[in-house]
Amino acid sequence: MSGRGSFYAGLMATQVTPRQRRKRFQEETRLGLVRRARRINRELAELYPDAHCELNFASPYELLIATVLSAQTTDKRVNMTTPELFAKYPGPEELAAANPEDVEAILKPTGFFRAKTKSVMGLSKALVERFDGRVPNRLKDLVTLPGVGRKTANVVLGNAFGVPGITVDTHFGRLARRMGWTTSDDPVKVEEDIAELIPRKEWTILSHRMIWHGRRVCHSQRPACGACAIAPLCPSYGEGPTDPKVAAKLIRDRSFA
Repeated sequence: MSGRGSFYAGLMATQVTPRQRRKRFQEETRLGLVRRARRINRELAELYPDAHCELNFASPYELLIATVLSAQTTDKRVNMTTPELFAKYPGPEELAAANPEDVEAILKPTGFFRAKTKSVMGLSKALVERFDGRVPNRLKDLVTLPGVGRKTANVVLGNAFGVPGITVDTHFGRLARRMGWTTSDDPVKVEEDIAELIPRKEWTILSHRMIWHGRRVCHSQRPACGACAIAPLCPSYGEGPTDPKVAAKLIRDRSFA
């Protein structure tokens, strides 16, 4: 076993308390942090070889709308809602000219439907008026659209245009802090911190892996620490149950998304 392997294995020994684990990780060098972050990315790649965006879309426009609608709801619910929306309003021209009450009726199951209706109709109008009905492929343009922030913009850039981007949603931010990659609650700062640890070409797929792991294993409440494959690499091991049998019951399958 390598020196680093011995280090991580030692942290999982039963006599090592969570407090002792955190202290040892606090002594980690910058180079050690970079190596650990990249190793976690490789471990997540093995855990989730088919990680991908779980929103259904057939164009950049559909992904943009679906991502805006995904706020405060699940991808599964959005995927149940967008077929009707896109069948009735296939492009920004149609949605921009729609009756708001008709759009609200379709979006109601997603929650916050009035605000979401205002956003998707507003961004559709902006696309028509300022971008000839096309979704721009630059971050600085995307974030000028109503209801579109950096998170949504990076989802669209990474998955519709192949432009690497880090999607800092609640899952990604939580895991990044638990893994000791950042101490910030500011999504922009989190994005900057992770960009210094992970190669740019990996940003989009890392986002999917982190989100999948957050949805399935590393929950906000009672993370499944005892059943987590990257536990030896995590300073926060012990925040959730460490007993493998107890932790295994906390793992959620893919239908949770």
